[in-house]
Amino acid sequence: VQLQASGGGLVQAGGSLRLSCVASGFTFEDYAIGWFRQAPGKEREGVSCISSSDGKTYYADSVKGRFTISSDSAKNTVYLQMNRLKPEDTAEYYCAADGAGIIPGKPCFHYGTDYWGKGTLVTVSS
Repeated sequence: VQLQASGGGLVQAGGSLRLSCVASGFTFEDYAIGWFRQAPGKEREGVSCISSSDGKTYYADSVKGRFTISSDSAKNTVYLQMNRLKPEDTAEYYCAADGAGIIPGKPCFHYGTDYWGKGTLVTVSS
């Protein structure tokens, strides 16, 4: 099983980045796939996730209206378009998969993750 994330980098506040996550070794459509982030001294936060089987998505309140998640089942890839980035978005972003799917009223990965990959660092300068 692999979840390979890419696309992080350094950007000024107000800028954009697109993260990609290529999944392999499991059935893409059977999982909610997305990102959680971890910043120094802060709790882990489920940022966004998508269930490609039914199109359900979830966004944390902190990113609603700025981030957009999408998936390409033919490429087993999930994308996170991040616009109007803020310094508080600075964190290590990890791609993860959860077989429990997206649970109404709950954040991504509320009960944990089945798989996750190495992080990609996003740094937003003010």
